[in-house]
Amino acid sequence: MQLTDLNWPAIQALNKDTPVVFPVAALEQHGLHLPLFTDSLLLGEIIRRCAERLGDRVLFVPLQWLGNSDHHLEFPGTLSAAPRTYIDLLNGFLENFIRHGFRRLVIINGHGGNDVPGRQAIFETRQRHRARNDLLLLFATYWQLGSKPWESEPRLQEQQIGHACEWETSMVLRLAPNLVGAINRIPPVPFGNAFEPAARGWITRDRTEPGHIGDPGVGTAQKGESLFRVFTEDVVALLERAISWDGKSWI
Repeated sequence: MQLTDLNWPAIQALNKDTPVVFPVAALEQHGLHLPLFTDSLLLGEIIRRCAERLGDRVLFVPLQWLGNSDHHLEFPGTLSAAPRTYIDLLNGFLENFIRHGFRRLVIINGHGGNDVPGRQAIFETRQRHRARNDLLLLFATYWQLGSKPWESEPRLQEQQIGHACEWETSMVLRLAPNLVGAINRIPPVPFGNAFEPAARGWITRDRTEPGHIGDPGVGTAQKGESLFRVFTEDVVALLERAISWDGKSWI
């Protein structure tokens, strides 16, 4: 069920235990071969598939394409909301629907740079409503929901998502191959951080000159379809759990 298709009396009449999903992504550089809108395109397709599966049991808000992408600002075309601005934006989304009476609010994320501010927004909103034990506030990044895509798609060579990597390149090849530049001559940029497990401050240019991390040259549309199926199943499973929550329990 799409928020954009309904009028306000229809929203008012909904069961307030209906989960409300806020998809959030980005508009930022994706190397030499992928479009700036990659994160939003990919999450949009996952959300489209989820909406088909879940019907009127979940309310989907339009995808928010502006994300926290400050670390990519050395690359032209990137648009970013600074971290505090982005936290406040997400807090505002949540507060809007709490004001409308909804109790199950889920942010589904499709951009790594949104992860820390997104979790902070969920934390801050919960603190403001600490007397409410009927609120379910969730933030989830779609590739962090537990699946191991390489187990169902053994052709995958990478076992983690990078940036404009095998995974993202494969999904764009499946969704919009006309937007993908030549990948056969792009050398891989390795993963890793010499200071792990410490968290190191970084900007993208610290890690990669061309803008990608991983090996886009091994991406295929077939791998992309497998990834879409796995990630859609993960998001649907999370939303099914939000639907079936008893309204009070932690476990």
